[in-house]
Amino acid sequence: MSTAGTLLPAVPRAARPRPAAPSAGRAVRAGVRDVGTMTAREVRRTLRSVDGLVTAFAIPVAIMLVFVVIFGGALDSSGDYIDYVVPGILVLCLGFGSAATATAVAQDMTSGTIDRFKTLPILGAAPLWGHVIASVLRNLASGVVVLGVAIALGFRPGADVLGWCAVLGFVVLTVLAFTWICAAAGLVLSVDATQALNSVFLFLPYLSSGFVAVGTMPAWLHGFADNQPFTPIIEALRGLLSGTPDAATIWTAVAWLVGFLVVSIALGSLAYRRRTAR
Repeated sequence: MSTAGTLLPAVPRAARPRPAAPSAGRAVRAGVRDVGTMTAREVRRTLRSVDGLVTAFAIPVAIMLVFVVIFGGALDSSGDYIDYVVPGILVLCLGFGSAATATAVAQDMTSGTIDRFKTLPILGAAPLWGHVIASVLRNLASGVVVLGVAIALGFRPGADVLGWCAVLGFVVLTVLAFTWICAAAGLVLSVDATQALNSVFLFLPYLSSGFVAVGTMPAWLHGFADNQPFTPIIEALRGLLSGTPDAATIWTAVAWLVGFLVVSIALGSLAYRRRTAR
């Protein structure tokens, strides 16, 4: 009798070949690709939004013009005020631009966008990192525009090539810290509540050495103005731009920024995992 139709014996489950797990390098490349896709998404959203373009470019330039052209002569008639105020305006604009990330993250969390991303085979944290990296790119472009306007108005930085590299690194660290604070806030706040962060980043620099020397403020403000984080951050950037950096001030500013960055990444990652696990 033919045995052609005889069933083959079952292969034990443990003996069945398993699909090869993706290599570490392939997983890293896939994660980088996912983050790049999400970053491009956020960049396109900014370019297609009139509000996003105004917030990123028009408002920082307007703030620069107000302080240099309108207030500059009253605050310092010698004409040197622009060299003093530009670092403060830059830090204020970087914070203000970073605050838009909180609103964008809150919109994604409340509109169901993140829920749709969860159904895709992508890196889980890619949407959040896309927001952060897009904010860095957006704020760097805004900073270049603000600096260009300042130079056109008479600002003359004294930094050399290495100094400009240090300025770039310091600005990137500043934007990363500010953006992660805002991203973490956007994970736990409503869209309307995130608008309050704009006021924080607009108001606190005024209570620092960004626009006037701390010694000219009322005595009861000196303690706060000297010890709040915006003062060393602005003073460090001022020293780097002028070509006369102070190591102690830079280390103090970096300590504030790294502390903000580490805490906000930890809290933001925890909040993101909890929100996306529902």
